[in-house]
Amino acid sequence: MVDIYSLDFKRFVARATNDIFDTMLSLKINISDVSTETIIEKTRIVGSVGFAGEVMGCMNIHVGYTFAKVIAGAMLGEEPEAIEEEGILDVVGELSNMIGGDVKSRLCDAGMTCSLSIPTTTSGSDFTIETQGWVRHESLAIHSDQYVAIVEVYVKLNNSK
Repeated sequence: MVDIYSLDFKRFVARATNDIFDTMLSLKINISDVSTETIIEKTRIVGSVGFAGEVMGCMNIHVGYTFAKVIAGAMLGEEPEAIEEEGILDVVGELSNMIGGDVKSRLCDAGMTCSLSIPTTTSGSDFTIETQGWVRHESLAIHSDQYVAIVEVYVKLNNSK
């Protein structure tokens, strides 16, 4: 198995994110590091998936509600205003599943086999998602027009294997 510290993990996450936004949504994005200036809309949706196997972890995408509507419209081929709340949540969950699945494939290709959980979503304006105990972590900001989202991926080796 490849050493988890030797992986270009940031590139894994950036390529997975860029590929999904380009191929599945036809949205051009720029990716940067998250900084103190990175602000997303207060009301947001977080799509999450987990990894389990030789490597364990999670992937979260934080999307402001307005950007989530734009993404849902792009994925469903409809005007953003026409998308119902349930459809927006489903699309953000599926987006997390696609990005997480791409990262999972890249981990497996590097010799770190794992499976992916089903996606979940959390929405609102007054919540935090806290993750602890991970060996590798990447947070990237996604910029598309005036919108910003954040992708976070956390992994560690499964010591019980």
